[in-house]
Amino acid sequence: MKRYKRIESNPRVMFGKPVIKGARVTVELILRKLSAGLNSQEIVQEHPTITLEDIREAQVFAANCY
Repeated sequence: MKRYKRIESNPRVMFGKPVIKGARVTVELILRKLSAGLNSQEIVQEHPTITLEDIREAQVFAANCY
């Protein structure tokens, strides 16, 4: 299984869902916002604890899960 620098799953954080490290923002939330039409810059503005690189890695993570 591939390791990700920016994604972690910890049963003590957000019920073990994959999140951006240190941000408590789930990969699922990022993907839902992207699918709703928000762009990466808008997501970063709403969640200033994450970066554009975090969003890109969340997309790669999701793509590799399926």
